[in-house]
Amino acid sequence: MYSPSPFSDAFVRLTEPHAAWGAEQLETFNAFLPAGPWTADLAQRIYRQAGRDLRISILGSYDASDGSWLWGWANPGFRDMPTVGAAEAVRQYGQTHGIREFTEEVVDLSGCADPRRAVETLAFGAMGVLGAAGYLGVQASEDARLYMVPDDAQVPWAAPDPVTLPRTLLTGAGVHGSSAHAVVAGYFDHHRLPQRHAPGRISADLPTGTTVDVSFDDAGRIGAVEVGGIGGPAGAISHP
Repeated sequence: MYSPSPFSDAFVRLTEPHAAWGAEQLETFNAFLPAGPWTADLAQRIYRQAGRDLRISILGSYDASDGSWLWGWANPGFRDMPTVGAAEAVRQYGQTHGIREFTEEVVDLSGCADPRRAVETLAFGAMGVLGAAGYLGVQASEDARLYMVPDDAQVPWAAPDPVTLPRTLLTGAGVHGSSAHAVVAGYFDHHRLPQRHAPGRISADLPTGTTVDVSFDDAGRIGAVEVGGIGGPAGAISHP
């Protein structure tokens, strides 16, 4: 059973369609960025990790001492700097769509059962609505983590993979556990794949010509993901 989301209905409704695509893209981004020590020149928007330079934009920071998230556009140290462009875009999105988590200067996450997971969900949701190529969080001090998104053409974009697609869709559906249908439809939208909707089912054709059929159970969860094509089924996975 899914635990209730600590976020508003508006946040869940408008970020959930990005969840499966975001999980797929984040995996690609993490594979691209080598592990190792990091430095950042925030004024120049340059982040370096293990010798690789990356142009970035700041989202915000998390203070573990009081469980609060501070958006970059509200941070006096960054305010009006180009480096908070992504945070400002998220704020504007929140104003347009009525998402309080994106418009409040400080988001209190201290009451969440798992504040660390909540802050990752917040950053992940921001990545989704931005259509960013990933996000990263680094330990800036003993209690503070800084979150950024890449703004760099060298970051690769994920493509639908018939082998990993079932896992990708189930991972996305598990982020909030509210509307698996929105997660699946949003994934196909991100990849601009024409969809065919039928009661309890969404189908789409991948660029490879492979057909994906996603069925939903009576509770609205993903019941099965069947990936097939010429030569027979390429894979299938069912919800337990």
